[in-house]
Amino acid sequence: MSTVRRPDHHRSAPQGSHRAASAGRPAAHTAGLRHVLTHLVTPLLMCIGMGLAYLGAFAHPAPHHLPVAVVGSSRSAQLLAQSINDRSGGDLAARTVPRRATAVEQLKHQDIFGAYVMNGAAQGQTGERPQGQAQERTQGQTGGRMQGQTRGQGVPELLVATAGSDTSASVVQKIFTPLAARQGAPLKVTDVAPPAEDDPTGQGIFFLLVAISIGSYASVAVIGGAGAVLPLRLRAVLAIGTSVVVSLIGTAFAGPVFHLVDHGLWGLWGMAWLYSAGVLLIGTGLHTFLKRWTTLGVMALFVMLNFTSSGGIFRPEMQNGFFAALHSFWNGAGFVEGLRSHVYFDGYGLSGHVGTLVGWLLVGVLMVGLAGLAERRRRAAEAEATANAAAVAAAAVAATVPEPRPQRPVGAATPGTGSAEAATEEEMTEEEMEEAVGV
Repeated sequence: MSTVRRPDHHRSAPQGSHRAASAGRPAAHTAGLRHVLTHLVTPLLMCIGMGLAYLGAFAHPAPHHLPVAVVGSSRSAQLLAQSINDRSGGDLAARTVPRRATAVEQLKHQDIFGAYVMNGAAQGQTGERPQGQAQERTQGQTGGRMQGQTRGQGVPELLVATAGSDTSASVVQKIFTPLAARQGAPLKVTDVAPPAEDDPTGQGIFFLLVAISIGSYASVAVIGGAGAVLPLRLRAVLAIGTSVVVSLIGTAFAGPVFHLVDHGLWGLWGMAWLYSAGVLLIGTGLHTFLKRWTTLGVMALFVMLNFTSSGGIFRPEMQNGFFAALHSFWNGAGFVEGLRSHVYFDGYGLSGHVGTLVGWLLVGVLMVGLAGLAERRRRAAEAEATANAAAVAAAAVAATVPEPRPQRPVGAATPGTGSAEAATEEEMTEEEMEEAVGV
C-alpha cells in the first residue's frame, strides 16, 4: 500500500477561499483608510482657519489711531494733546474739544473713546447723568473723599462709554491714569454710556451673535443635506422659517432670560432676523455649489472672518488693518454695532448698520437665485444624458437581435444558446446605460 497522501479537494477549496479573502482585506483597508483621510481634510482646514483668524485678530491687541480728546481750549490743553500724539507714535489720535458737553456728545457718537478733563471743577460740571444711568468710578479713593475733593479743588476726570467697548475704555483709562498721577490727584472716571446692569462688560451682545450664528449656519447643513431631495424653492422657505425661529430664540436670550438689554427688544429681533436670514440663504445657495464643503465655507464666512471682525471683543481701532477693514461691511459687525446703537446710543448710525444687514440678505437672495439656475441646468443635462443613454441602449439591443436564418443541422447549435447570449447582451447594455446616467 502506498503511503503517499492524495490531495484533499474538500479541504483545499476552503483554504483557497480563505487565502483569497485574506488577500482582499489589505485592499479593503487601504480603501477605507483613504476614505477616512480624505474626510479628515475638512476638520484640519477648520483648525488652521480658526487658528489664523482668532490668533490673528485677538493675539496682540493694540491701539491704532484710537481717537481720544482733551477737553479745553487753553494753551495747556493743546500742548497736552500734541504731547499725547507725539509720544504714542500713531497709537492714539488726540484732539481738543472746547467743552465737556461736546466730549460727551462725541463719545455717544463713538467719534472718540475717551475724553480727558484736566480740571473737572473748572469745567463747570452740572452732575449730568445721560439717560439717568451715568456711573462714576474713582481709583484709589473712597466715594466720600472723592466728593470732598471735587467740591474743593478740581480733579482730573476721564469720560468713557463702556457700552461702545469695554476694552477700549480700559485702554484709555490706562493711558490717562499716569497723567492724573502727575497732577497729584486721583483720576475720576465717568461712564456716560454704561451697558445694562446684567451685562457689565457689554460683551453679552457678542455672545448673542455667536449663538444666533451657530443656530443659523448649523441649520444650513440640515437644510442642504437632509433636504437635498426637496426643490430649491422649498428649501429657501425652510431657511426663512428657520431664521424666524433662531431670531426669536436669540431675542428671548437677550431679554427675559439673561437681561442683556432692558429695552428695544422688537428692534433687536428685527436685526437678529435680518442677520440670521442672510446667513441661512447664503448657506443654502452655496450648498448647491460646494456640497460637502459647505460647512467649511459657512464657517469661514460666518465664524472665522465674522466673529473676529465684529467688534464684540476688540473694536477695529484695536486690531490690524485686515480685520478693521472687514468691520466696515461684514454682517456680524453690522449686527453688533447696530444693536449697540439701538440700545445704548439713541439710534445714532443705526440706519447704516441695518443697511449692512439688508445688503447681506440681498446677497443671500441672489445666491439662491444663482443656485436655482445651476440646478435647472444640471437637471436638463441629466435628462439629456438619460435620453442619450436610452437611445444608445435601444440601438445596442436592436443590434443584438439575431436575423432569421435557415435551419442548421442538428447539433450545429446548442438549444438555449441564443437566449443566453441575448440575456448577456441585455445585462451589458443595462450596465452601460447605468454608467452613462451616472456620468
